[in-house]
Amino acid sequence: MRTFHVNNATTASVREALVRNVSRDTTFYADESRLYTDTGKEYAGHRTVKHTAKKYARREGDVVVHTNTIENVFSIFKRGRVGVYQHCGEAHLHRYLAEFDFRYNRRAALKISDAERAEYLLRGARGKRFTCRRTDEAAHA
Repeated sequence: MRTFHVNNATTASVREALVRNVSRDTTFYADESRLYTDTGKEYAGHRTVKHTAKKYARREGDVVVHTNTIENVFSIFKRGRVGVYQHCGEAHLHRYLAEFDFRYNRRAALKISDAERAEYLLRGARGKRFTCRRTDEAAHA
């Protein structure tokens, strides 16, 4: 899972984020939003559910078409934002999103242990330093 902050969700901006990050041989699941109509045609398959008609899942042969998974991702982010961080400034929103991507992609349901998660975290932080100012500009560096 990978999330992005899109300043202005237009067909073009959403398409750009999708085609840069989602393999074209993927079956694309979405709601009936017009943001996805043409872009969905560029993928191996495009299945939709019609939320405006109170349809949230449907069966196509052996496949259940739904958007519940991505809606769960948004729900977790929204709860974390309100319950943990309480304020996510737009300037740092990409950092909050990256943290939730990390958590979701390494959750216990995927059988990733706390030790493995810590190793991923340390590996990603190795050789990096986060500062809000440059160290030569900080008053107490």
